[in-house]
Amino acid sequence: MPLDWSQCPAVESIPGKVSGAWVLRGTRMPVSVIFENLEAGANIDDILEWFEGLDREQIKAVIEFAARSLDETPSSASLR
Repeated sequence: MPLDWSQCPAVESIPGKVSGAWVLRGTRMPVSVIFENLEAGANIDDILEWFEGLDREQIKAVIEFAARSLDETPSSASLR
């Protein structure tokens, strides 16, 4: 089951902005790019260096939101 990013206050999806992809709030940085870079071996400091205008707390909030969702059972996620 995909994550419900609408429950993460650090992100937004606006039709017409980056094709409606979930992005870090106030930026054009897709959430997917954060995870692609982490998967490739980058850390938060690398991402902050490579992409101007990002906020450490936003990146951490996105990672923590995804991590918390892994702790939910499918039935508890559907109760939200």
